[in-house]
Amino acid sequence: MAGYTLSLFEHRLAAGGAMALSAANRVLYVVDGAVKVASAYGAAALAVNTAWCSPAAVAIDSPAGATLLAWELRRAGDTTSDGRPVLTAPVALDPTARYLMRGDRVDFPVGGVAYKHRHQGPGIRRLLHGSMRIETQGAHHDHGAGEAWFETGPDPVFAAASTREETAFARCMILPLALKGKSSISYVDDTDKDKPKTQRYQVFIDFPIQL
Repeated sequence: MAGYTLSLFEHRLAAGGAMALSAANRVLYVVDGAVKVASAYGAAALAVNTAWCSPAAVAIDSPAGATLLAWELRRAGDTTSDGRPVLTAPVALDPTARYLMRGDRVDFPVGGVAYKHRHQGPGIRRLLHGSMRIETQGAHHDHGAGEAWFETGPDPVFAAASTREETAFARCMILPLALKGKSSISYVDDTDKDKPKTQRYQVFIDFPIQL
């Protein structure tokens, strides 16, 4: 296993603003506004609640302004900086294995829960609206809109959404490539597997990466 870091950045562009991001395995998600992105791997116009990925340097411009989330995976010790991260977490990956970066969004109704579960890889979540209580590793943490948290993947997690309003978060996970197009979740208790699930998933990106 080798050391890497998964980081989440927030970038705010004013109307007519532009920026350039260095090369990295990266997933972008548009929180609000709209942007145009271009890299050696192609170009796209992105609107609210859409995502894009590229391992290359990327140029971004926003005629009307926008807020972006950017998850970057880099080797530990890489001091390249694209701003101040919202959250950075160390992750251990097998450099001989094949992985993907999944960018998705999870929405919960009022009072929704995710029964105790695991994922097959680590990831960082950013709450878009609502609130979320996360119970894992013998502790609980309450998160409000705009806050971010890291989940290891193998450690069981129980999640409870706001009882007053709908809740949603955007997420990026590092998963085995074999999970491309497949769910990463498994439930700890067999009795929970067949219970109705109220959360809704939008998978935007399953982006194979080279470590």
